[in-house]
Amino acid sequence: MAEKKPATAAGESGAGDDWQPLRRFTRARIGLGRSGNALKTTDVLAFQAAHAQARDAVHTPLDVPAMLAQAKALGVSCLCVGSRAVDRATYLRRPDLGRRLSVESLPVLQKGAWDVVFVAADGLSSVATQNNALPLFDAMRNRLAGWRIAPLVLATQARVALGDDIAQALGAAMVVIMIGERPGLSVADSLGVYLTYAPFVGCPDSSRNCLSNIHPHGLPVPLAADKLAWLMREARQLRLTGVGLKDAAPTGAALEGPATP
Repeated sequence: MAEKKPATAAGESGAGDDWQPLRRFTRARIGLGRSGNALKTTDVLAFQAAHAQARDAVHTPLDVPAMLAQAKALGVSCLCVGSRAVDRATYLRRPDLGRRLSVESLPVLQKGAWDVVFVAADGLSSVATQNNALPLFDAMRNRLAGWRIAPLVLATQARVALGDDIAQALGAAMVVIMIGERPGLSVADSLGVYLTYAPFVGCPDSSRNCLSNIHPHGLPVPLAADKLAWLMREARQLRLTGVGLKDAAPTGAALEGPATP
């Protein structure tokens, strides 16, 4: 009788690794192997690298000149503003300052009759905004025919509520803030989108709709744009966002449709 081979430890490569087929479906750390009583060196190093990427995502400043150059190539007009948090350290310690525009930013925003303003904000992951905000904005322009879209606003040291201040200054009926989400140990470049109808300073979070996890391994930009366009059309028709606007968006091509008059 052939000698029975011992089972391969979880996470090790080879035919005995029953976890390998499942790793195709998640970026989570599942079935990690071991070396004696400790994790394998490769897994420890991968964890440390992910932790470093998350820290870098939080502390790396948004490259505004690069975004302006990319926007110019797409024919996108931009305005640049900042919050009352004067630097990154203050921003991380004082979330309240990240929710209000700096005094110097107010003259940049001239009131108009806009249906919507899009804000690309650094948030807690500038790399997410750097990689995903302009592609999403460009995709939205193609889905909002007939809408009066304000110039794209690039905002630094920004929290979600800064969009309310921006929209109020510009006279926009709706604001979409595209902001870097807090990075985790599996994704450091995830973008979140918050939609608010009739925004005002002090607007509660219950008045917003959110799309999250927008990145190459999560919600792709085209699908996020489809869902956001559906929500925006519903918001304009119902004159509300937040808990009163349920995300009942259909899937696939059914998401596409004419703008609400």
